[in-house]
Amino acid sequence: MFRKYGLLGILLIVFVEINFFLKIEPFAQWYFPLVWFGYILVIDALIYKLKHSSIISNRFSEFIGMIVVSAAFWWIFEFINGVVKNWDYQNISFYFTPELANLMATISFATVIPAVMETAELFRTIHLFDHATLKKKHNISKRFLHTMMELSVVALVLPFFLPAFTYPLVWLSFFLLLDPINYLHKQPSIIGHLKDRRLAIPLALLLASDVCGFLWEIWNYWAVVKWT
Repeated sequence: MFRKYGLLGILLIVFVEINFFLKIEPFAQWYFPLVWFGYILVIDALIYKLKHSSIISNRFSEFIGMIVVSAAFWWIFEFINGVVKNWDYQNISFYFTPELANLMATISFATVIPAVMETAELFRTIHLFDHATLKKKHNISKRFLHTMMELSVVALVLPFFLPAFTYPLVWLSFFLLLDPINYLHKQPSIIGHLKDRRLAIPLALLLASDVCGFLWEIWNYWAVVKWT
């Protein structure tokens, strides 16, 4: 059964696509949360149809947690970008008071992690990478973990001094810091799969990030309010 909220998601995406041309305000300014919550609802409904279980339908508190963490993390990236100047926003009009702009930004940022995680779960649901494994098992030493965390500091600091050349390291820094911490606390981690040799989750997350990245840029291209 395709959940009804999936139909709502389809309507939101179709409305936003049409409105890229009609530019009905204020919805043209608010396209990002509309299209991305629409996307999340569609993907979640599709997952539920395939396996009768999904994040929104069965683990709603987890979904809310993703929203909160996503918004918080992206505000950190926005703070860093205030110094690094990796991107800028264009065409924010009189529809946005400073308070409304911050609210809409927070709602928009809240979609990032749920979108990627829902997409990754879809790939796991269709068993896309189930047979992908490393050829051999790798042991993970504490020195390796500490080196990753040390490199995370380097990756975070360098963009402040050489932003034109090292700004992509900002995105890598949080992985280098948080994944070893997860591993040390016996929580799910990417590097943990160096030991069990299973690549299904890392590859699903990688592809999900690429798919969402492609859609972020495609929808951004047609948008009124956009980043460059």
